[in-house]
Amino acid sequence: MLELLNQLTALLNHLFGGPLTDVMNKAGFPPAVAGEPIHNRLTLQLVVVAGLVLFFLYVRIRLSVEKPKTGQQLAELVYEFVEGQARDVIHYNYEKYLSWGTMILIFVLLNNCMGLLPGLDTPTASPVVPLGLAILTFIYYNIFGLWKQGPWGYFKHFLGEVWWLTPLWFPLEIVSHLARMVSLTIRLFANMFASDLLTLVSFSMIPMGLPIVFLGLHFFVALIQCYVFMLLTFIYLSQAVAHEEEM
Repeated sequence: MLELLNQLTALLNHLFGGPLTDVMNKAGFPPAVAGEPIHNRLTLQLVVVAGLVLFFLYVRIRLSVEKPKTGQQLAELVYEFVEGQARDVIHYNYEKYLSWGTMILIFVLLNNCMGLLPGLDTPTASPVVPLGLAILTFIYYNIFGLWKQGPWGYFKHFLGEVWWLTPLWFPLEIVSHLARMVSLTIRLFANMFASDLLTLVSFSMIPMGLPIVFLGLHFFVALIQCYVFMLLTFIYLSQAVAHEEEM
């Protein structure tokens, strides 16, 4: 499995390594290995994205109301679960946010579970991956907050309800919002890193057979963390798009 991943990474670097290296150098972030900006963790994420695209294309082509196939039933199950969570948290006009919540749930879950495959690392056990997802989520809910309430209406949330406390409240709100990215990043990274480490230690120190328990624990942690990431995304969205009469 690891050898196949290494070959795929080498192929991607051969095809795209040169242009990506030039872009990274111009941006002031040169790759750690010259000419090889694509590493195995990025390759795994690309594999997950490609797999999801192919899966949903397959489901769309085979879509049937009368006789839904297994893939369609699985997709509907995930969608209904995400819809229920969004409805409970956001309440009003939650439908437009379902695509992002579904993407977060599935993408994080599949990346979390990569560590279950022999020889592969969990992409989300690297801080860069959770940080990227946290930054995108931060941008996403702020854009919808601005779009739903307008610049002034959204900005008023940062000022507080008591005008004479605004000089204190405003910087606290700014720090609080920025801390959300840190919180999302550290929570996902720390849990998956610890789960990866625990699984590795168990396989190196415990007789064959027993480490399967730790694989089950890793899968449980993967489920919990993708759910928490999605849930916090919906909570931040609900706070960003809610009008005063809805709160």
